[in-house]
Amino acid sequence: MTEGQISTFPVPDLEDIPEDLRSMMLAIQEKTGFIPNVFLGLAHRPDELRAFMTYHDALMERDSGLTKAEREMIVVATSGANSCMYCVVAHGAILRIRAKDPFIADQLAIDPSKANLDARQQAMIAFAVKLARTPEDLEQADHEALRDHGFSDDDIWDIGAITGLFAMSNRLAHLASMQPNDEFFTQDIQRAICMFGHVRFTCYDRQDFSISPNDESLSFVGERSQPFHTELFRYNPVWVRQ
Repeated sequence: MTEGQISTFPVPDLEDIPEDLRSMMLAIQEKTGFIPNVFLGLAHRPDELRAFMTYHDALMERDSGLTKAEREMIVVATSGANSCMYCVVAHGAILRIRAKDPFIADQLAIDPSKANLDARQQAMIAFAVKLARTPEDLEQADHEALRDHGFSDDDIWDIGAITGLFAMSNRLAHLASMQPNDEFFTQDIQRAICMFGHVRFTCYDRQDFSISPNDESLSFVGERSQPFHTELFRYNPVWVRQ
């Protein structure tokens, strides 16, 4: 792949994408400020993209015993288990926003067993990761363990269906070497500032800096005065509440 290329497969120009899919993408762009690369990367097979979006919305937007944050927890944990960079980055950004927790996505992607979850959520994630990695080992006892934590059969289906849908998504992302948008690495920084009032980051070079609500230009605070640069956030900084 060349620099800037988002997929090893053809990526159509936006104006060449069927009108219904183009309208969907533009609506997302209006809301978030960008079009996620997964939509562009799948757009050369429009019928399959429509089917994917229909199933995605049926699972991720329906009324459920799982919160929307918990659904994203499943996506991030199983995508981490499947080593899917695109889905971990994209849904990790969504999870941090929905869970109002800047730490949870990295925890789930790297080692779900040590993530800061309650017992119910730990059981949910253990079930999902087992289904993602060794589905042949799933037993009725695994279902019963979820029921013991209050999950209904409908909830268990949701856990399994989300795991299954994103198992497919993970593999398509691997197939296409799909690259996440730069915006996924930085889009929740401003939200974190609003949530915590003041956020300190430790970057890959181990140098600390802070951002507070009045730093409209996102300049470094303290000894560092050079302009904020998004490349720093490609290295999973540690976020520390002050």
